[in-house]
Amino acid sequence: MSIRTTVKNVLGEKNVRVVRQLKRRISGQPPQPVKKKPTGLAAISHDLNKLAVHFKTDKWGAHRYTQHYQRHLQHLKNEEFNLLEIGIGGYNRPGQGGASLRMWKAFFPKAQIFGMDIQDKSHVDEDRITTFIGDQSDPSSLNAVADKIGDLDVIIDDGSHRPPHVLTTFATLFPRLKDGGIYVVEDTQSSYWPEWMGSEDLDDPNTSMAMLKRLTDGLNYEEFVDEHYQPSYTDLNIVGVHFYHNLVIIEKGKNAEGTNKRSALKARYAKK
Repeated sequence: MSIRTTVKNVLGEKNVRVVRQLKRRISGQPPQPVKKKPTGLAAISHDLNKLAVHFKTDKWGAHRYTQHYQRHLQHLKNEEFNLLEIGIGGYNRPGQGGASLRMWKAFFPKAQIFGMDIQDKSHVDEDRITTFIGDQSDPSSLNAVADKIGDLDVIIDDGSHRPPHVLTTFATLFPRLKDGGIYVVEDTQSSYWPEWMGSEDLDDPNTSMAMLKRLTDGLNYEEFVDEHYQPSYTDLNIVGVHFYHNLVIIEKGKNAEGTNKRSALKARYAKK
């Protein structure tokens, strides 16, 4: 054990700091500034779960989404980028909504945060938060909002949660998402609810969950043995799909890793 360690163990960390400060005073050195711990919002700005509680968004509490957002969006923490969330909250109640937009702003200090809602939510607008009125069931409305924003790096669908609207929004905006971007669909439980335009039939091809599950097959399109299969846009441009309880996170990128099917299936391809 070194002398320094022995002294620290005998005196304790606090007394060691006091001794160091005395030595600096005696030698005429300026005392080291004491680092102040961040307080208030700054103290929790690294933790999406705590920010969600602070801003009273249901992304943590009623749901458990922010723990997954933290994992998948952490790499953007100090980057400049555009985030669009469909659905601002508060329905048509005056002055309500915007909790999650404020949470995103606090977590991403350099990002531009955009929200779209079928209701006027302009009371939420402030520095780095901009809202638009738009209808997610209408491709022209979605495109008009996207045109105003420009580059789309993160898209979060927390809108009506009706499967037809989810499908329309994805078909319209996913092609506009930048390579390397993240697309999120929240509250996928509505896919199973007929009252919300979903279906009790797990094999119904028209629900939002059916569409999202099909994306997982598309990840492996290069392994299909149907020689006439033409890969779709999503086949070619999705590199990851992550399923959580009522939440799906999609990673956009060039999906062309190649396949070993011709060497693994020699008998099949010997006929070609």
